[in-house]
Amino acid sequence: MHDRIVIDPKICHGKPVIQGTRVPVVRVIGYLAGGMSFDDLQRDYDLSPEDIRAALEYAVEILNEEQHHALPV
Repeated sequence: MHDRIVIDPKICHGKPVIQGTRVPVVRVIGYLAGGMSFDDLQRDYDLSPEDIRAALEYAVEILNEEQHHALPV
């Protein structure tokens, strides 16, 4: 995964992106959450299935490092 996700202050203001692209990880995750398929992402953004999985793995890694608190009701 780490060879597919890049953080460079010169690309997309330092947000994590898929290597060799300007596609932010957050965009990949957001589109998947919105119902876009792997096939759609591959076609529309020229990503590989491995790129998309790397974005998902990156998100999981970040969430595992976070502290979570109950939302107020």
